[in-house]
Amino acid sequence: MSAEAPLIGVLALQGSFAAHIRVLSELGARTREVRVGADLEGLDGLVLPGGESTTMTLGIEREGLGAPLRALAAAGTPMLGTCAGLIMLDRKHLRVIDMEARRNAFGRQIHSFEADLDFAELEGGPVHAVFIRAPWIAEHGPGVELLAEIDGHAVAARQGRILVLSFHPELGGDPRLHARFLEDVRAARGG
Repeated sequence: MSAEAPLIGVLALQGSFAAHIRVLSELGARTREVRVGADLEGLDGLVLPGGESTTMTLGIEREGLGAPLRALAAAGTPMLGTCAGLIMLDRKHLRVIDMEARRNAFGRQIHSFEADLDFAELEGGPVHAVFIRAPWIAEHGPGVELLAEIDGHAVAARQGRILVLSFHPELGGDPRLHARFLEDVRAARGG
């Protein structure tokens, strides 16, 4: 069991990867930008950030990252997918979590909004969530635990060590969800 800070990869093909790196670094994690398959080696966890899911899909295909990302998840590596990252992990894309996302479910850019969400497993009150052209979880299998919803639509879920959020926790000024992800990472490392 290593006392060294966990090494978290952040998919850096496009999107809000720099903000995730900042939050994770402030929480004491080591980080690595992930652009090619070799960047996945030795990671303790991986974040798939928000961005534009079509562009991210093309980047993943271009760099041959699909199979390595699925293998990382299959090996039990904790993952956090936010906004477009949630979409990338669903059944229609990387097939890592047993759910389907509805893209831009809350509307176009002009319909972006902020809201406070209750998470039963988090202490300290509601989480301030920033929704930008956000998806929601349209359908899910029995192994997926829904963690939060807004207006009757699921916006956060977990399956095993995979946590997905349809919003941008890196922009909300509240590090608790990143801290919760790092707890999963430490548990997976055995300490």
